[in-house]
Amino acid sequence: MTYLKLTSIVCVMAFALLLPLTLKAQATQTNCESGNGPLNTAEPKSITSQEIIQKFASQESVFKEARNHYTYTQEIIVQTLQDNTIDGELRETTDVLYDDQGKRIEQVTYAPQNTLTRIIMTKEDYDDFRNRLPFVLTTQDLGQYNILYAGQQHVDELDTYVFDIGPKKIEKEGGQRYFQGRIWVDNHDFQIVKTCGKNVPDIHKKNAENLTPKFVTYREQVDGQYWFPTYTRADDTLHFKDQDVQVREIVKYTNYKRFGVKTKIILGGEVKDDKSNPK
Repeated sequence: MTYLKLTSIVCVMAFALLLPLTLKAQATQTNCESGNGPLNTAEPKSITSQEIIQKFASQESVFKEARNHYTYTQEIIVQTLQDNTIDGELRETTDVLYDDQGKRIEQVTYAPQNTLTRIIMTKEDYDDFRNRLPFVLTTQDLGQYNILYAGQQHVDELDTYVFDIGPKKIEKEGGQRYFQGRIWVDNHDFQIVKTCGKNVPDIHKKNAENLTPKFVTYREQVDGQYWFPTYTRADDTLHFKDQDVQVREIVKYTNYKRFGVKTKIILGGEVKDDKSNPK
C-alpha cells in the first residue's frame, strides 16, 4: 500500500545535511533555488549571525505560544496528476477552535468526496498540516540542528537574513522527523517569514512508504506582531517503488482571531493577565 507523508516546506539538500537555497516569493514558486533578488553573502553588520539565531529562536518560542491562543480556518487541497491532468483530489476545510475550557477542537466545515486513488492520507499527514508545515525553530530546538548563515536577501518588501538548516543527527526511533532546508528571517522583527525545504527522513519499508513532497511556506503578520503561516504550496513528483506520483498541495491558514482576552504573550514566552480589554 502506498502512503504519502505531507509535511512542512521545500527543498533538496546539495551536500551533507545543509543546502544553499534561494527562495522566490511568487505564491506558485516551489523551487528554493530561485529567489526574489541576489543573495548577499556578506556578514551582517552590527550583529553576529549567532546573535541573530538566538533572537529569532526566542521569537519563535513566542510565536509557538501565541498561535495556540488563536482560532483560524485551515483549507487543504491535495491533488495527484497524470501528465498534468488531475486524476484525484482531496479537499477539506476545518475551523480550529477552542471550547469553554480552552481545549482545542476542530470542526470540518467542507469535505467533498475524496477521489485520491494513488496515495493514502494518514493521521500523520494531517498532523503535518497543523504542525509541520508551519515549521517552528525555538530556543529549545536549536541543539538538534546545524544552522549556517547563508547571507541577506530582499524578499517582497522585507530585508531578511537567510539561514540553511539541517538535523545534526537523525533519530529514527519513535518516528522523529526533522526539517531540512532554508529559512528567511525578517531583519527588523527577527521572526521567520518564509521557510523552504522538507521533512526528513523519507521512509522506505517493504510494505509501506512515507515520502515528503518539496514545498514552501509563507508567513504574514497578524495583529501587528506575530508572523503566522498563511500559505503553503507543493508541486513535486514522489518516487515510490511501484510508481512515480506527481503531487500538488495547497494549504491556506486564514481568519486568525485571538481566543480569550485574559492573557497576552510577550517576548520570552511568558503569559500575563491583560486587564486592558474588558470584553
